[in-house]
Amino acid sequence: MPRADDSPHADPVPAGPVPLLYGHGLALCPWDPASEADVDAWLRGQSDDEFRRWNTPLMPVTDLDTARAHLRSKVEGAEQGTSVPFRVTDAGTGETLGQIGLNAVNRVMRTARVGYWVLPEARGRGVATRALAVAARWSLTEFGLHRLELDHADGHDVSCRVAVRCGFRLEGTLRDATFAAGRHDAFRHMHLHARLATDPEPNWEHI
Repeated sequence: MPRADDSPHADPVPAGPVPLLYGHGLALCPWDPASEADVDAWLRGQSDDEFRRWNTPLMPVTDLDTARAHLRSKVEGAEQGTSVPFRVTDAGTGETLGQIGLNAVNRVMRTARVGYWVLPEARGRGVATRALAVAARWSLTEFGLHRLELDHADGHDVSCRVAVRCGFRLEGTLRDATFAAGRHDAFRHMHLHARLATDPEPNWEHI
């Protein structure tokens, strides 16, 4: 039986630089680890209490040095073709609002997982929904993915609503699939959503 990457029908997603995307009043652009402003925004986003409530990273970001190292690792992942991190900004002012990115990019199977966070001062403005709308549309068209997954900790109702609003169907519960808040010795469930390139387009007028 041939492997997936041996199939004559496989059409791997090509690698390339992180593009600049526009839509819904936002500009999604590359992060720059050499920028003090970018590193500061990354630190504030990753160390925020609400972010930590739902995410327990393996590499904690606690100061500017760890923020720069963590951000650099994301940019290196983009260079290697395994991730696509975007800095979410206001298209009019250039203000940094948060982060959205593709992770675990599988270029042969044409799949990836999307994750996002919004800075405290930018919440309540639909930033996550608008950013996901822009990133998902690009991922499933120009970038060439067939399946885009989104998972979040069980109980994170805000993230669940963002996913559903952007056309990501709830597929089920992943048992003990992520760390409990602030711990690496306990686990909690995750909800798995996904959207396919063949799924109907959401009604973007209501984003």
